[in-house]
Amino acid sequence: MASFLRSHLAFAALLVLGVALRALAVLGYRPALWFWADSFAYLSSGLDLRPLASRPSGYSLFLWLLSPLRDIQAVVIVQHLLGIGIAVLVYVMLRRRTALRGWIAALVAAPILLDAHQIQLEHLMMADLLFTFLAVAGVAILVWRPKPSVTAATAALLLLALATVTRTIGLPLIVIAAVWLLLTRAGARALVSGVAAAAVVLGGYAVWFHSAHGSYGMGGSSTWLWSRTMTFADCAKMDPAPRLTPLCPTEPRLAAPAYIWDATSPLQRVGAKREELAGEFASLAIRSQPLDFLRTGLSDALWAFEWERRVYPSPGPQSAYVFPHSAKPFPDKIASAGRTATQLTTAYQGSSGETRVVEPWAGWLRAYQEQGYLRGPFLAVILLIGLGGLFVRRWAVIPPLAAAAALLFAPPMIAAFDHRYIVPVVPLACLAAGLALGARRSAAPDVQPDQRRKVSAADQAAHS
Repeated sequence: MASFLRSHLAFAALLVLGVALRALAVLGYRPALWFWADSFAYLSSGLDLRPLASRPSGYSLFLWLLSPLRDIQAVVIVQHLLGIGIAVLVYVMLRRRTALRGWIAALVAAPILLDAHQIQLEHLMMADLLFTFLAVAGVAILVWRPKPSVTAATAALLLLALATVTRTIGLPLIVIAAVWLLLTRAGARALVSGVAAAAVVLGGYAVWFHSAHGSYGMGGSSTWLWSRTMTFADCAKMDPAPRLTPLCPTEPRLAAPAYIWDATSPLQRVGAKREELAGEFASLAIRSQPLDFLRTGLSDALWAFEWERRVYPSPGPQSAYVFPHSAKPFPDKIASAGRTATQLTTAYQGSSGETRVVEPWAGWLRAYQEQGYLRGPFLAVILLIGLGGLFVRRWAVIPPLAAAAALLFAPPMIAAFDHRYIVPVVPLACLAAGLALGARRSAAPDVQPDQRRKVSAADQAAHS
């Protein structure tokens, strides 16, 4: 036992610090932090058990599963435990698959345990933390062994499909997983079983969506992609049909999300067919200006590597993604499905879920968050270390590195840059970096039993 503790002492110390920071969040911000109005849309869907039209409802199902607790604070405690679980999973994975010393593996997992923005996302009633846990767990199972077994392939793709019905950005991760099964020659049974598991989850959700909305889908809005194209679209180059011209941008250009909500947005001029017309306009803009589309999305994604966190899209403190000095009371306006925020939270736990800021705990956490987060250049270094693993033929870095790249670049390409979208990138990047730094403990798992017999016979002949 003493030897075990010594071997994991560094990680245990970091784990205690991570738990303490999360305890400050639970004590200082009760019962949770809210993101208007997305949090309440998820909560409404969880209460009514009905898929949302505008976004996938995997997180709503999560809230429904926890509803017997009748406690919003219990939900965020579970989310904090999942956040700790991500760090533990990365650490255990590195100790199992590599020869890294314990303190190095602990250092690789440290950003997950100690990043203030990771902890804030765990405390927020949003889908991102659940998505991150499912995505990291799926990728970790995929690389648990050099060649995934049928059971591992099935479990991995099942988790990645669940991540996708939580946030649709998980769809590329399923493709990455399937390609990895082909690259490792895991076999037809593993590939078919994994893809079938993912298909059951995605297909089942599509059927549920159809039962509520009359069409098969995952939930989503074409207006997000349209808002992305509004930052570069040039109608002189596009030559849009007359029905699309009301959607053309005017100067000065707004930040992409502003085109969704701003009262002066062209979207407000097109009436009931806004989804159809926005989708058609976005498709035309991308086909007409593909290089502008790529340049805009990629340049925004690079903001993730800046030293200071860019406040986007508006100036001032980005209060939605930090622990605030004070919390505004719930407004009386409708939050979701004809109910106010107070009505929704009362229906879930029997009392209002308005955030209460409790000192001194909240103040200590705010002081920590001033510097206690992963700076952009360090994230770049972590990703580069993972990329370096390819040059030394440590192929296990491929799934986590590809997944991290997909989650880093896809959101700015199809919607907008948001620091909330960067948090899920970090654990996958850390996992890839750790696998790149540490050589395998043994080459034996890569050698099949019949090959080992041949090697043994060759060795005997060489020494006879």
